[in-house]
Amino acid sequence: MDSLADLGAARLAAAFRSAQASPVDALRAVLERIDAWEPRINAMYLVHRDAALAAARESEARWRAGRQLSPIDGVPLTLKENLYTKGDPAPLGTAATELVPRPVDSPPAARAREAGCVIVGKTTMPDFGMLSSGVSSIHGVTRNPWRLDRNTSGSSSGAAAAAAAGYGPLHVGTDIGGSVRLPATHCGLFALKPSLGRVPIDPPYMGRVAGPMTRNVHDAALLLGELARPDARDFMSLPYQPVEYAAQLDGLDARRLRIGLLTDMGVGLAPDPSVVAACRAAARALEAAGAVVEPMSSFLTGAMLDGIDRFFEARSCNDISAMAPPVRAKVLPFIVEWCTWRARSFSGADVMSAYTQVMAMREAAVRATAPFDYVLSPTSPILPYEAESPCPGNDPHDALPHIAFTVAWNMSEQPAASINWDFTGDGLPVGVQLVGRRFDDLGVLRLARLIEQLRPPQRPWPRPPR
Repeated sequence: MDSLADLGAARLAAAFRSAQASPVDALRAVLERIDAWEPRINAMYLVHRDAALAAARESEARWRAGRQLSPIDGVPLTLKENLYTKGDPAPLGTAATELVPRPVDSPPAARAREAGCVIVGKTTMPDFGMLSSGVSSIHGVTRNPWRLDRNTSGSSSGAAAAAAAGYGPLHVGTDIGGSVRLPATHCGLFALKPSLGRVPIDPPYMGRVAGPMTRNVHDAALLLGELARPDARDFMSLPYQPVEYAAQLDGLDARRLRIGLLTDMGVGLAPDPSVVAACRAAARALEAAGAVVEPMSSFLTGAMLDGIDRFFEARSCNDISAMAPPVRAKVLPFIVEWCTWRARSFSGADVMSAYTQVMAMREAAVRATAPFDYVLSPTSPILPYEAESPCPGNDPHDALPHIAFTVAWNMSEQPAASINWDFTGDGLPVGVQLVGRRFDDLGVLRLARLIEQLRPPQRPWPRPPR
C-alpha cells in the first residue's frame, strides 16, 4: 500500500471511516516524510508535532464515535506562514519582522480547525511574498522536490514543495499575482486561485486570495468547501454559498464549451517551446472531447504589466522606507533594490498612473474573456529556474516579467487554476492554466477535473533522496 503520507484526502477519510487507518497513523506518516525530506527541500517554517498529535487523537475519537466535523476531519494540512495561526509568529518571509506570536487564527486557519483538519505546521515564503521564488532572508532557500537545483517559484514556495514531497494531501497558499499557480506549475500540482472574496482572508487586499494547493482536483474541491465558509473579518468577501464543490466535479460536457486558447501574452518573458507545446496538447485533447477551442489574442500591454510592477514597487517601497536602517538591513537585498530603485522618486502622479494601468488591465481581462466559457493558457512562460535565484534572470530591475499569464486574473477577480499536464524529457513538470468568468469557481474546478482525465499518464511523485 502507498504510504499514508501519499494518500489523498478522500482516501484518508475513507480509511478513517472504515478504521483501516487513523488520523494519528496519517500524521505519523507525514512527520516521517517531513523528517526524510526537510533537510533537502526546506519547505517548513514550523512543525507542530505535539499540537498536531493532540489534534489527530481528538479526530480519531470523533471518527470512532461517528461525529466527524467534516469530510476532511483528521486530514493533515499545512498553512503558508502568512496565514496567521494563534500563538505562532508570522515573519512574512523576512528576517526584518519582529517574531511576535499572533493573537488569533486567520480565517483559513480557523476554518481548517473547525473542519477538524490536523494542522501539521506552517510553510515557507520569500520576503513579504513579493518574489516568485523560494528565496527568503529568514527561511533560506526552499527547493523543488522534482529537482533540488530548481526553484519552486513562489510566493507559496513551501506549500508547493510540501505538497510535491508528500507532507500530507492539503496545503493552503496565498496569491496576489500568481503565488499559488506559479509554484503549482513548477511542482506538478493543482492549485486554485479562487474568485476574490470566495475564501475569506484577513487582512484583505486588492487581488489577494487564499487557495488550495493539492496533488489532485478532488482534494482541492474538498478543501475549498471548508475554506469558503464565511468570516466577517473579510470586508471584501462574497456572500456565502454552501456549494458542495467535490460532489459536483464530474460530468462536465466538453461539447458545450467554447474555450479561448492564449499561448502568447506578447509581453513579459517569451514562452518556452515546451510550455507552449503542453498548452496546445491540452487544447487538442479538449477539442477531441468536443469543445470548441479558438485562438485568443493577448489583451495585456507592456504599460499594464509595468503598471502592476510599479504599483507593487510603490507599496513595498513605502513599507521599506518606514523601517529603521538596522531593520531594513535584514531584508533580502534583492527586495530592497527591486522596490526602491525607481519608486524612491515616484510622485503621486506616478503612483496613480500605475494604478490606472492596473484598472485598465482588469477591464481588458474581463472584456477579452467575455466571449468564452473558459480560457486555456500556460501558467508560467518558463520552466523551473535556478533554486538560488530570487527571480528568473536575477535582475531586481526586471523582477516580474514571468507573471504576465497570471497577474491579470488577480486584478479582474476571476478564478484561475493551474494543473499539471505533462513533463519535459528530463522530468520537470509543465502545467496549464484554466481561467473562468468571475464567481465560476465550480466551473473552473470541473474543467480542471476534465483536464485531469484527459492528460497523459503522470510520473510518480518524487521520493526523498537516500
